[in-house]
Amino acid sequence: MNRTSHKHAASRIGLILLGGLLVTTTTTTTTNADDWTQWRGADAAGISNETAWSVNGKSEALWSASIGMGYSSFVIRDGLVYTMGFSEAKGEDSVFCFNATTGEKIWEHSFPCKRHNLYHNGGTQCTPVLDGDHLYVLNREGNLYCYDAATGDIVWHKELNEEYELEYPTWMFSASPFVLGDQLIINVGRVLSLNKSNGMPKWTTRNTGFAYSTPMTMDVNGKRRLLIFNGDGLMLFDPSNGAELSSFEWTTKHDINAASPVVMDDRVFISSGYNHGCAMVEVTDDAMKGLWESKVIRTHMTGCIAWNGFLYGFDEATLKCIDTDGNVKWAERGLGKGTLMLADGKLIIISGKGELIIADASPGGFVEHSRQKVLEGGVYWAMPILANGLIYCRNSNGDMVCLDHRSSD
Repeated sequence: MNRTSHKHAASRIGLILLGGLLVTTTTTTTTNADDWTQWRGADAAGISNETAWSVNGKSEALWSASIGMGYSSFVIRDGLVYTMGFSEAKGEDSVFCFNATTGEKIWEHSFPCKRHNLYHNGGTQCTPVLDGDHLYVLNREGNLYCYDAATGDIVWHKELNEEYELEYPTWMFSASPFVLGDQLIINVGRVLSLNKSNGMPKWTTRNTGFAYSTPMTMDVNGKRRLLIFNGDGLMLFDPSNGAELSSFEWTTKHDINAASPVVMDDRVFISSGYNHGCAMVEVTDDAMKGLWESKVIRTHMTGCIAWNGFLYGFDEATLKCIDTDGNVKWAERGLGKGTLMLADGKLIIISGKGELIIADASPGGFVEHSRQKVLEGGVYWAMPILANGLIYCRNSNGDMVCLDHRSSD
């Protein structure tokens, strides 16, 4: 087992009491708040239900932290925010738990890992997921941890690379864990279903190509189905037993399909970078059929957001809005290669220049409400997260900031 170090800033009992107080405070002071418990939010759509926040934030960061190199985003619940980073000096990945409002470090757990910086800065690539009392973390080398979310105590740990003899992708694993009922779904080329309480295997699939995109689900004729977007393309599985139902071939340069698929009723929008393009795929009776393909959006990283019948996302370094037939409604250049989420009809964007931008999610045009430089240096591939009126951003160098966008109401 890998060497680990564990640091606590409070006792287990103290943390539970603190968590309870934070929940009470959040509930009474912020209405329509929305926790963010997994990659791309509760519905994995990149959309928050939160409405009580302001498009104009305070000029100074509420708090900041140094979390180490990487691209991991954030998950937030019960007044706590979790993320990951890499220390080159120590040769370790670290998982952090902070007080979401003050930035006080509650716990940190570190374990050995290499930087893996082929043509990019390197560091952490996956985002944790919260479920019940547990926090699940997968790193780029296939190390999988289940933690007590309040204390950071290890509940169970798996070294998937050794247990399943995995093939590392060129840029290592970047798909985040995904919880589905009592299953923990892990995409590491082979898709693994593990018992989330103890890590024991339920089923595995064949190798479906290099794994960079986080699993998704959709309903097909009233049945829950699992979507996997890997090097071979878009694939549909029965999550009850791992049976492969259908596929849509989508092979790209370097076998990189990293952006999350976007589910739109019985259709799935997929997009890939390196000048490859995008496609709309119809799923009926567990069969996939391509409706159209285009180079209108070539998403390299996070994935697009679907809102009111339109899609918003980065076409390489240009932010675009397109309709479901692939027609461009508007294109905003000059932002660089950034990422975004959506809340209350507004796009929350972190630009490739470290600017936090709030704009309307509307096909009528790019209407900007606010723009603020919040970070310097590195690249900005981690999705910004809004929770309880606070927006969390990071760069690849490991600089993290919490911005105050709480409504005065």
